[in-house]
Amino acid sequence: MTATSAALTPPADAIPPVRHPDAPAPGELLGAHYEYCFGCGGGQPHGLHLEARAGEGVTVTAEFTVTPDHQGAPGLAHGGVLATALDETLGSLNWLLRVIAVTGRLETDFVRPVPVGTVLHLEAEVTAVHGRKIFSTAVGRIGGPEGPVAVRADALFVEVKVDHFIDNGRPEEIQAAMSDPDQVRRARAFEVNP
Repeated sequence: MTATSAALTPPADAIPPVRHPDAPAPGELLGAHYEYCFGCGGGQPHGLHLEARAGEGVTVTAEFTVTPDHQGAPGLAHGGVLATALDETLGSLNWLLRVIAVTGRLETDFVRPVPVGTVLHLEAEVTAVHGRKIFSTAVGRIGGPEGPVAVRADALFVEVKVDHFIDNGRPEEIQAAMSDPDQVRRARAFEVNP
């Protein structure tokens, strides 16, 4: 990034992130946290269908293919869709910490155009933790995991209780998610939504 705002700079007393002992193993597919999430859910026909995998430490990798449904300018990915891909990837990091957190701030740099049909390769990592604040960074590349950088972002996530979703979400969806008999899927539904 050309310049990171002060809000995204961890304070001097921030600590390094610690991967939770029950976090998915490196290489493990994280799967959708919620079936109807625009970023990772399979229940959204025009969603990103982003697939994230746990990495080493507190890192993840992810991929999504830019389809004609994701374009802004003719033949190019919409910047908001690219920001969504970064946000979804960054939010997936919280599963490695085993905390429920929401996006507090996301700063995105658009470095080069991303054509329709491109597979965007994303890498993200948590850089520091300070109380309820989780600082992280991500980069998206085209042409392969080592290809040229197309987008990058810095983010601040804030740990919240599940009440954040119960108090603010639409009751029908909240009740459906909370009624899921699969305890892990029920907990994951509330992981990364703002």
